[in-house]
Amino acid sequence: MLINEDLSRRALVNADRVEWVPSPIKGVDRRMLFRIGGEKARATSIVRYAAGSRFSHHQHPGGEEFLVLDGVFQDESGDFPAGTYVRNPPGTGHAPGSDAGCVILVKLWQFKVGDRERIVRRPGEGRSIAARAGASSSRLLFEATDERVVIEDWRSGADIEVENRMGLELLVLAGEILESGEVHGRWSWLRLPAGEALKVRAGSAGARVWMKTGTLLHDDVCQFEDTGIAKEKQQ
Repeated sequence: MLINEDLSRRALVNADRVEWVPSPIKGVDRRMLFRIGGEKARATSIVRYAAGSRFSHHQHPGGEEFLVLDGVFQDESGDFPAGTYVRNPPGTGHAPGSDAGCVILVKLWQFKVGDRERIVRRPGEGRSIAARAGASSSRLLFEATDERVVIEDWRSGADIEVENRMGLELLVLAGEILESGEVHGRWSWLRLPAGEALKVRAGSAGARVWMKTGTLLHDDVCQFEDTGIAKEKQQ
C-alpha cells in the first residue's frame, strides 16, 4: 500500500474528514496519512482505540514515535494522557491499549539506526524556547542534529512563516490554519518537502500545532522489508 509516499511533493490530509479504517485488532481504527507497505509498514497514522481495546505485546524494530491527541493511552510502562509525546527507539516493545479510549498520532519505522534514547514528555513538559513571530509559546519536545519537534501556540490571525531547509511535518491540534487558500482544522496533517517554506495564517481562535522539521526520511533509517515496492520507495 502506498499513501503520500512521494516525499518530494506536498501532502495534505484533513483527517477529521477521512473515514476510519479498521485495523486487524478489534476496536482499533486508523486514518492513514503516509504509508509504504502492508500491515508491516513505514507509516504515519492517526489511530483510535475504543474503550477496552488492546494489542498483544509486540516489538518495534524500526522504532515508534507518538503523540496522544485525546484520552489516555496505556501500556506496561504507565498511563499517557492527551498531550504526551513519546519516542520508543528501535528494538523496544509493548502491549498498547486504552481502558477508556484514546486517539494518537503515531509514526513507525522512521527512526535512524543509532537513535536509541527513549523520550517521554508529559503534558506541559519539554523546554520552553523563544517563540517565533506570531506565536505566543513554543515548547521543544525533541532535538537532534537533523530533527526538531515542537508544540507551538499561534495567535489569532497571525501570519506564520517557517523556514524549511530539510523538510517539515505539521499536525493541527486545536483551532484552524489557512494555508494555500484552504482552511485546515483539527487533526489536519501537512507535509512539505525540503525548500518549500511554510506560510500560514492562524484562524480567528488561533491554533495549536505539533511540528517536526528535519529530514523527512533519514539516510540511515532502520532497515525495513515488506514488499519490493517498499524497499524501492525508501531509497
